[in-house]
Amino acid sequence: MRYALLPDISMTALLSIWAWVEIALVALVGFVVQAVLFVVCLPFDPGRRVAGRAFRLVGVVAARLNPFWRFGVVGAVPPRPGRPTVVVSNHESNADPFLISFLPWEMKWLGKASLFRIPVAGWMMRTAGDIPVERGDSDSAKEAMGACARWLGLGVPVMLFPEGTRSKDGQLLPFKDGAFRLAIETGADILPLAVAGTGTALPKHSWKFGRAEGRVTVGSPLSTSGMSLEDVEPLKARVRAEIESLRLRLASAGAVTPSSRRTAGSSAGTGRG
Repeated sequence: MRYALLPDISMTALLSIWAWVEIALVALVGFVVQAVLFVVCLPFDPGRRVAGRAFRLVGVVAARLNPFWRFGVVGAVPPRPGRPTVVVSNHESNADPFLISFLPWEMKWLGKASLFRIPVAGWMMRTAGDIPVERGDSDSAKEAMGACARWLGLGVPVMLFPEGTRSKDGQLLPFKDGAFRLAIETGADILPLAVAGTGTALPKHSWKFGRAEGRVTVGSPLSTSGMSLEDVEPLKARVRAEIESLRLRLASAGAVTPSSRRTAGSSAGTGRG
């Protein structure tokens, strides 16, 4: 049995090497294109929408060329938010940004500061206007929220994962306050998203890719008009319920969710008798 698995394991390794090479090549070419667009468009594009969108499209191209991934959008996609908007989503994998980039509008992402130190990828994130934050550093968090507020002031949506980190089992983790305080303090809407199926795309502690059918779906914007900071907790609960509802929508559309994986596992166990 062990020897029978060798060809498949070797093919996984070879395809993973190809996937990393194509991501590197797409990123290098994309960075050159993004840098040119940034310089050309900066005088009339203070929101860096063009440079930012160029970066997201690099992620889309890399995902489409990855032989392990099949990513897409489920349901109707609303037009670009017409007012300041804080976009929030559950977080299953480091592949989530690739998937969410399939949505057709530009957003500035809040991300771990360590990501911004990765050559090429980090340079592209900074050029796009994404926002670094050091985990556990209150001063960094305050500065990052200020940067988010400035982008919202320019009419550019910002994207945050309110769980603060990836879920190990796909279940929603507790939400942190930051995204909701930001929305209330700036008077921005909150737009919930849900992702599913990316948990196997980039396995932890492995350089090999995993097969993944990733899907993202978009909810309806929630207004924070008239809210105060006392409304943070009920707002979190409302958004959490909306994301859970969106995850059910993905499950009904055939996306792989934690519950469907458990069901499949139970069925397989029963079948073995």
